[in-house]
Amino acid sequence: MEEFKRLIVEQMTIELWRIPVVILAGVAIYITFLGLVHLFGPRVLARMTAFDAVVIVMFGAVAGRVIVGHPPTLAAGIIGLITLMGLEAMFGTIRSVNGIRQALDGRARVVVAHGKVVEKQLHKSHMNRSDIRFAVRKAGIPTMAQVQCMILEPTGELTVIRTGTAIDPELLKGVAGVESLYP
Repeated sequence: MEEFKRLIVEQMTIELWRIPVVILAGVAIYITFLGLVHLFGPRVLARMTAFDAVVIVMFGAVAGRVIVGHPPTLAAGIIGLITLMGLEAMFGTIRSVNGIRQALDGRARVVVAHGKVVEKQLHKSHMNRSDIRFAVRKAGIPTMAQVQCMILEPTGELTVIRTGTAIDPELLKGVAGVESLYP
């Protein structure tokens, strides 16, 4: 029975010196992940093919292992989760400042204007033409000529607007490549 109690305590507790290590590892992984998403663009998280799902699971496994450390314990896991949630809450609050939100989340981008792909914006968004075709099909639009514009949102989602639809200029404020909509 004593051995069982010792094992329970060993698996559920954490040595005090490991607490700051877990917190620092959580902060480092969080910031690294934000940097990678910023570098590769929001589409990296929005489109989920089977391959993408495998990569996301692998990211989680690596991040979890690094944050919790060795040996993994319940306390280390809880501290790691609290660290990540605290960072998310902190960055969520920081995002309420307009300029900072744009720096963290990126800008919306016009990737199609008047049925034509805007190559510069497509390249900057790390998208390809198959992403465009998929979004047009998903929107139920039969031809590219019927696409007035397609906007890659900061969330990674694509907004498709049909030709002939009036667009309030207010909705396009801060959108990169908006000049391609006005000849």
